This record gives sequence, C-alpha cells and structure tokens, in this order.
Amino acid sequence: MKYNWQQSDWPDFKYDFSVVQDVLFTFAEKAGQVGGILKSLPDSIQTDAIIDLMVSEAIKTSEIEGEYLSRSDVMSSIRHNLGLETDVTPTADRRTKGVADLMVDVRNSYQEPLTEEKLFQWHEMLLGGQHRKLDVGMWRTHEAPMQVISGPIGHWKIHFEAPPSNKTPEEMARFIGWFNRTAPEGKGNIKNPVIRSAIAHLYFESIHPFEDGNGRIGRAISEKALSQGLGRPTLLSLSETIEAKKKNYYKALQSAQKSNEITGWVIYFSNTVLDAQIRAEENIEFILNKTKFFDRFKDQFNDRHLKVLRRMLDAGVAGFEGGMSAKKYVAITKTSTATATRDLKYLSDIGALTQIGGGRSTRYGIYFG
Repeated sequence: MKYNWQQSDWPDFKYDFSVVQDVLFTFAEKAGQVGGILKSLPDSIQTDAIIDLMVSEAIKTSEIEGEYLSRSDVMSSIRHNLGLETDVTPTADRRTKGVADLMVDVRNSYQEPLTEEKLFQWHEMLLGGQHRKLDVGMWRTHEAPMQVISGPIGHWKIHFEAPPSNKTPEEMARFIGWFNRTAPEGKGNIKNPVIRSAIAHLYFESIHPFEDGNGRIGRAISEKALSQGLGRPTLLSLSETIEAKKKNYYKALQSAQKSNEITGWVIYFSNTVLDAQIRAEENIEFILNKTKFFDRFKDQFNDRHLKVLRRMLDAGVAGFEGGMSAKKYVAITKTSTATATRDLKYLSDIGALTQIGGGRSTRYGIYFG
C-alpha cells in the first residue's frame, strides 16, 4: 500500500467543499458570537476566559500524547508568561513549562509567517531540557523508518510510515512555503480558515518531521491557521475536543493518509472545530457564572470552603467527577469527618451547593442558580 506522500499527486490535496458548507457557516457564526460575548465582559473576566482556554489546550494536547500535567502548574506558567504573576516562581517541571511557553507563543505570534526557525523554537520549548536522548530543535535524522505503530512488541501494527528522514528538509521547505502562500495575504490564499487548518494539520502530520512532539506542534499549526483566518487568536480548545474522542481522531487521520482525496478528513476536522467552538462558548459562560457565584456569596466562605469550591470549579463545564462527598472533603482539607459534614450542610443551606442522592451516597454539586 502506498501512503499519501508516495503518490504521484502529493501534495495536491482534493476535497469536496460543498459537503461542509453548512458546518463552516455555523462555525463562522459561532466564532463571531464568542468574540462578541468576550468583548462585552469586564477585562478581568476576559482574561480569565482566555487563560482558561489556553490551560485546557495545554493540558489536553499533552494528554493526547499520554502526558498528564498539573492544572495549577500549567495555569501558573501561563499567567507568568503573560506577565500576570511576576512574583511566582515558575514550575520546575520542564514539560509543563514547555507546553505553557508554546501556548503563549502560538497566541502572540499568530500573525507572523511560519518559518523553520519558529518550528525549531517550538520544538525546543516542548522538549528542550528533558532527560531523553532526542534531537531537539532540528528535523529528525535517524535512518530507521518513522512509523506510527500500535500493539505489543513483536506484533506491531503499522498505521502509517512517514517520508524518510533524508527527505524531511525538502518536504518541510515545501510545507512552509505552502502554509505562507495560503495565508490570508498570500498569493494562493485559502479563504476558509477551517479548510486551511484541516489541510495544514494533515500535511504536517504526514511529514512527521520531528523525532517527537509532532502531534502537539501539528495542533499548534492548526491553531495558527485558524487565528490567521479569523484575524485574532482563536477562542477555543481544539485539543480538548480531539482528546474527548481520541480514537476518532486517529482513525480519521490514518484514513486520510492513504489518499490525497481528503473530503473525509475535511468533514471530520470541520465538525471537530465546530464542536471546539461550542465548547469554548460553554466555557466562557461557565467562567461568567463562576464570577457571579463568588460575588453572590462574598464573605460567606472560610478557607476550607474556598479550597473545596475552587477544586470543584477547576473541573470546568464537565463538573467535579462523582460530586463532592464528605470523604473527598476530608482528603482535600485535612479536616475531620464531622467538620466536613457540617461544612457541606452549611454550603448546601446557603445555596452554594446542591445535594445529590442521600444517606451514605450523598454527594454535592455546585449550584449556580
């Protein structure tokens, strides 16, 4: 079987635009609504919403690759990079700092043309300083095939094989040229940002130019393409949506890498971006409700209450898994069971929490009213 890059029409991607027109129209409408909602909010809430989306993207783009980062460390690193927490010592976790640096740089440099130097810089951010024997800040050079595989040792299933390393510089020069040429101000501009983002991601992932980090950088490139097309940094977490149905992502990507007729991939990606935009709108509404929540109960929470409520709210729109129980309350606050039970009843009585179930299975959820 020949992969897409081995075929005579590579990289002349073909697709049927008509099958996604309705989705693309809805995305443009939603993107405009989200931008309008955000602009109408106070500056502090705008900042919180933007940071929350960046944190979600940072965490989920790492989770797709099997890395699980501390939300508080990612939040602190991003706020530090944005100059909002200058008195806080950055985390010592290089993975957390790296992905936070990447998220901020992608946002700040979205208008700039894509360059080899920028991609190397992103790779260095992600993987530099980690104690692994990797070529960092350069294209892969190893002679062994770059393969996407699964299964136990000795019984691997090969899902995709990228171009050999000696072809990577040439392929990436062509990709970078294509990316800049198809930008809004380019001579071959692709007018719809979602279509361009979809192709950019597939194109980059098919070359797989780095020894590691291709998925995370490929999603950063997708975000850059969307931002350039919208004329502002994106307000969505693409990785959060992909991670929720990760198997569908890999299935769509592997199918698309067998041919340069990519209508199926464009359909998948367009729907995923629309879902991500809808999630972003829900996240912004959640952040607004969270602000109103703390305003409503101003001066009614002690330190224990605040610690638990913030932990619950950190779970975001999905909600705190399983609800808050007395046992979990004790684990978070290091208090007694009696105090935990009394605190939870108090928070329920004032309307901050709502009771779920009863008896030994009593749980509590946040109540926004």
